Amino acid sequence: MSRVIEGGVTAPQGFRAAGVHCGIKKPSTGSANLDLAVIAADGPVSAAAVFTTNRAVAAPVIISREHLAGSGGRVVAVVTNSGCANACTGAAGVQVAREMAAAGAQALGCEPRHVLVASTGVIGVQLDIAKIRSGVEAATRLLSVDGWSAATRAIMTTDPFPKSCAISVHTPSGAITVGGMAKGSGMIEPRMATMLGYLTTDVVIDPPVLSRALKRVVDETFNAITVDGECSTNDCVFALASGRSGVTITRDDDPAFLDALGGVAGHLSREIVRGGEGATKLVTVRVTGAASQSDAWLAVRTIANSPLVKTAIHGGDPNWGRLIAAAGRSGAAFDLGRASVLIGNVPLFVEGVPHDERADVAAEILRGTEFGVTVDLGTGGAHEATMWTCDFSAEYVRINAEYRT
Repeated sequence: MSRVIEGGVTAPQGFRAAGVHCGIKKPSTGSANLDLAVIAADGPVSAAAVFTTNRAVAAPVIISREHLAGSGGRVVAVVTNSGCANACTGAAGVQVAREMAAAGAQALGCEPRHVLVASTGVIGVQLDIAKIRSGVEAATRLLSVDGWSAATRAIMTTDPFPKSCAISVHTPSGAITVGGMAKGSGMIEPRMATMLGYLTTDVVIDPPVLSRALKRVVDETFNAITVDGECSTNDCVFALASGRSGVTITRDDDPAFLDALGGVAGHLSREIVRGGEGATKLVTVRVTGAASQSDAWLAVRTIANSPLVKTAIHGGDPNWGRLIAAAGRSGAAFDLGRASVLIGNVPLFVEGVPHDERADVAAEILRGTEFGVTVDLGTGGAHEATMWTCDFSAEYVRINAEYRT
């Protein structure tokens, strides 16, 4: 049985965190100034990560991949800055990312390969390593179990609110805990992933098993969300396991562990969509009746990313035709004569026949802030897939038209 608890990334035993201002972001008031976060374990712990598939890969992703491989999946800390992505910055940017890890290692008394790094913010701007070093020194002095909240706020860019979660699960071998935090609001369609996710746990688990479990969970959570169909240069999801609970996980499909890991990742990923740039509605998009699992994912991704679908949802227009059109152009096997569409629980198109007399009821559902839409592809197949998306508003255009200015 699982329960939600307080504490974010430091809820599991063996982790401390901190968030500070080191001068990367423009001066502002309150927590908006925070721009550097550190999550640290007491010593090298099992770790895994899933990284962006974008070929325009940012410098911190290069270094974190290198360090995970070089350490055999053993990590002491993750250092993150916001306000500058350190992406498309050439060899100089890679060197800065390397020095960022070295600064964390020096402050924590470990090897640089045991430090992972992440950055988020504007692309194409050189990251000031002097500010990073001072921030790392300040953050490591402040590391504590209570530092999770500041760390969560320090990784934010255009996010309208911080995102954190922790779940405790009782197993026959004892209690285990998974905590997490994430940032992301725009450039979100992570085909793992600008989106960063951090998961911590106190289970005993070998890095290869943790890596496979993380991939399972990411595929159905962080890889099943979209705000704008854009895959960032910097996307990462990290997982660290301290082993402090004493509960050993030997299988990547362990149900209790996946329940906790998936519960935290699922909550965080949906919160990213809820807090999407300019978003006013969180929408669960479900595709059923697919001839194959790949077809289900192809169709659901096309629908969830469709600008016409997302603008209709924003306007409260129960335009089922846009959903059908998106499914039909997705490339998935599709039978118009047997296809169906529901908004909420209202069937507007059933086996090829429109039911526009129900449009007013569906429009009322669309006035809400959270609801679902379902498209059956009509093939008679048993496969299905679910993604989470949001509406497109004029505010999304304003935010991204002015992002650098």
